[in-house]
Amino acid sequence: MGEDLAGALTAVTLRVGDLAGEWDRTGLLPLDLLHELGAEGRLCAEVPEEYGGWGLSSVHSGTYTAHVGGLCGSLRSVMTSQGMAAWTVRRLGTAEQSAMYLPRLTGGELAAVGFSEPGAGSDLAAMTTTVRRDGDSIVVDGHKKWVTAAHYADLLVIVGRYEDGAAAVVVPADAPGVRVERITDPLGCRAAGHADVRLDGVRLPADSVLGGYALPLSLLVTTALAYGRISVAWGCVGILRACLAAATAHAAGREQFGEPLAGHQLVAGHLADIFTAEQVASRVCEHASSRWDEGAPDQVVATVLAKHVSATQAARGAATAVQVLASAGARDGHPVARAYRDAKLMEIIEGSNELCRLMLAQHALSRPGAP
Repeated sequence: MGEDLAGALTAVTLRVGDLAGEWDRTGLLPLDLLHELGAEGRLCAEVPEEYGGWGLSSVHSGTYTAHVGGLCGSLRSVMTSQGMAAWTVRRLGTAEQSAMYLPRLTGGELAAVGFSEPGAGSDLAAMTTTVRRDGDSIVVDGHKKWVTAAHYADLLVIVGRYEDGAAAVVVPADAPGVRVERITDPLGCRAAGHADVRLDGVRLPADSVLGGYALPLSLLVTTALAYGRISVAWGCVGILRACLAAATAHAAGREQFGEPLAGHQLVAGHLADIFTAEQVASRVCEHASSRWDEGAPDQVVATVLAKHVSATQAARGAATAVQVLASAGARDGHPVARAYRDAKLMEIIEGSNELCRLMLAQHALSRPGAP
């Protein structure tokens, strides 16, 4: 994939150019750009080539995701949502459903995945959205909150309760009974199309349910969120790389007290901290992706670790970059100002820091030799 991946990085760089700040200020990504990238398979790069994707490994996809994350956190967020939807179809859907939906996701249509609800954030077991059979149809009722990319989506993958289990349903965004309400003032990733989704008696064909009914909720959550977590983690690597580039350039070029900022030990210490954060996040993401590609039994915990470490390091690193640039970076649209807000959001979505720490603690306690 070497040359192809390098070409993809160049292509997306040229498309984004210096527009990310403007997209952040307006809160919108160009819809034609999203459709173009989607039609080229650039929004879900791990989909196999037989379905129109690139068939990238997790490691190569991570490299691409980090690059996009360094350019525009909102675009990376849309890419994460598209990849989550495609991954859920691949893992849960039948062969016929993969053949039905995946070419649409690599052909220009956009998708989002709905988990969280007003009363079910980290505690997804508390979700109240329901999926029920009614003759040859299914009916979906519920309210999903903070669905990334839903404002742009053609398809919504909605997770809800079905009898004693759960089900994942592919819902056309324009189906009767679906209402998408854009969140207009998010803290971070302002142009990622965050929205609330209300589903009021949405009637769909029975084959809209991916793979079957009454599946374990834990299976549905683990399947989709695992992809989202590793994608967010790599996106945080991109945030850190953008912050490091901006901070080092500023510190090398601006003088204070007769010498460059970088010559002052306290400022040099800040640069070292950002560099360290970027290296730590990169290594933990590389490890997690290698476990994915190997199908290793510890890939889930490696993914949670990567998401937690990368998000935490990105939030700290972005705050440090703002400190280095001071007033130069404390304005709307500046890369480090965007990074500061975007990185904080990464500590919350796809499993908050607190939830990740609990999961990691449970893993530590389950290891041989633990008390």
